[in-house]
Amino acid sequence: MIKKVAKNAIRKRKHFRIRKKISGSAERPRLSVFRSNSHIYAQIINDDDSRTLVSASSLDKENRTGERGSNIESAKLVGKAIAEKALQEGIEEVIFDRSGYIYHGRVAALAEAAREAGLKF
Repeated sequence: MIKKVAKNAIRKRKHFRIRKKISGSAERPRLSVFRSNSHIYAQIINDDDSRTLVSASSLDKENRTGERGSNIESAKLVGKAIAEKALQEGIEEVIFDRSGYIYHGRVAALAEAAREAGLKF
């Protein structure tokens, strides 16, 4: 008998395994990415204090492209925005947490845009 498992359940298991290994600190917080069908979200988190330091998403006014927020262009805008906000807060280095998603498409575009805007990871 073949057991079917939802894609999101598999992603959550991967994310749990990743989170056992990486954790953000005050010196090097974690850049976490969440990708929904409609939008993409990014947060920089200090896990020591359980605080979100900076966040950006494709729902923010300045990051809207006029189209859906689920394309690579929106991901690039969010990556650039999160990097700019982080640099304003004095955060230069982060640990990248892809949250169980494959490093491809929107997730990779967000990461590359954040790197180009000056964030190191």
